[in-house]
Amino acid sequence: MKPRTIAIDGPSGSGKSTVGELLAKRLGYLYFDTGVMYRAVTCAALQRGLNVASEGQISQLAERLQIDVLPPTVADGRQNTVLADSVDITDKLRSAEIDANVSTVASYARVRAAMVRQQRAIGERGRVVMIGRDIGTVVLPHSELKVYLTASVEERARRRQRENAQRGDGSSYADVLRMMRRRDELDMGRENSPLRPAPEAHLVDSERLRAAEIVDSIEQLWK
Repeated sequence: MKPRTIAIDGPSGSGKSTVGELLAKRLGYLYFDTGVMYRAVTCAALQRGLNVASEGQISQLAERLQIDVLPPTVADGRQNTVLADSVDITDKLRSAEIDANVSTVASYARVRAAMVRQQRAIGERGRVVMIGRDIGTVVLPHSELKVYLTASVEERARRRQRENAQRGDGSSYADVLRMMRRRDELDMGRENSPLRPAPEAHLVDSERLRAAEIVDSIEQLWK
């Protein structure tokens, strides 16, 4: 039998979204970027004027916030449509303000527990390419195929700065690089579900391969 679930992990800017979306389309699987859930919680917290540093406030919000991730409902280049309490917030999730705060939100144990429950429910349906930072280690530890993408922080910052510019965000490369390094520290150093490859994950350096080449190699593993 072919793997029912494919877990793709890696740091910010490593190419998970591009590779995951292409792979899901090729295999006819659901593409699910779990990071949008933490971005949705961060977005909701900022909209409500909550203190992101208050673990209690953010955890309570995450436990009652209803998040749904759907195939794209608008032809604007989005990879998914993300609803928070039935409101489409997809176009608000990639701002520099959310970039600067999402790792703090994602570090809270109760927030992660609330999100993981929803993520596992989606994974249990099967035929899903799920990407994030703890999919192979925590969310889907029994996934049949696990991949860990990586690239230098400088290359990842260049990619993110280009993405920001395309959205009209004028953040400088230096600012993005500083944010990326800080985010790596938070993601890899947190006590709850730190970013790390699962022991059985296939490691792929995305800096030296094109997205199509990576997808080809994962498809061969899937077969």
